[in-house]
Amino acid sequence: LLSFKLSQSYDRWWEARKVWGMIVNDSRTLVMQLLAFVDKEHKQEIQQIGLRQVAWCFGLANSLRKLDPLHPMKQHLNAEDLEAASKHVNIPLAVLQQTNLQVADLYRKDALHIYHHKQIESTITRLCVSMGAAERIKGTVFPVTYRLFLRLSIFVFIFTFAIALDDLRIYSQVPIAVTISSIFLLLEKAAVQMQDPFENRPTDTAMNTISRTIEINIKQLLDETEVPKPLPNEGFYAM
Repeated sequence: LLSFKLSQSYDRWWEARKVWGMIVNDSRTLVMQLLAFVDKEHKQEIQQIGLRQVAWCFGLANSLRKLDPLHPMKQHLNAEDLEAASKHVNIPLAVLQQTNLQVADLYRKDALHIYHHKQIESTITRLCVSMGAAERIKGTVFPVTYRLFLRLSIFVFIFTFAIALDDLRIYSQVPIAVTISSIFLLLEKAAVQMQDPFENRPTDTAMNTISRTIEINIKQLLDETEVPKPLPNEGFYAM
């Protein structure tokens, strides 16, 4: 039971990391496609979409952690985009829709070839799919009965294990029982920590660090003058 719980918890944690890996790839791809496909005279709109994508990453990270998604977006979105997004329940979705509509507007202005428009649309769709995958992981929890049954099973094992050590001397029995019991309890604790990778804890997927990496990459692609430095690790972990 414990082995299965550990395996399933790690799968959820690793899937969350893979989802954010895809977000990194598609965020870079979106800006590179715009720079390659859109006429140079629309540079300002390309820059707006790029910065909006940075805002989307930070906003999605906060949204998954049940924090205010608008707070980190303020430095990247203009007032119009910020006001429009604040009216929605799912703010990251609203921001992504703004990008989708702006790309469609560029196509209507003949700034994009239809083939290039389809390619950029596919990238935006993949970003939306990644967002949905992250929300699914966030919203799907392990059944409470399974967690309680597992913990009960561990305590039953510890109790019977202590009985099995009854023939040993007390100075041998206690250290052995405490050591073995601690291993099982710590493994169960590790599984509980890993099963929820978007809870604003040290064991989380490092969404802030990943979002800052995306910000650096996009701003350098856009030839921005003010490019931030990577986020430092908070002690032994990255957030």
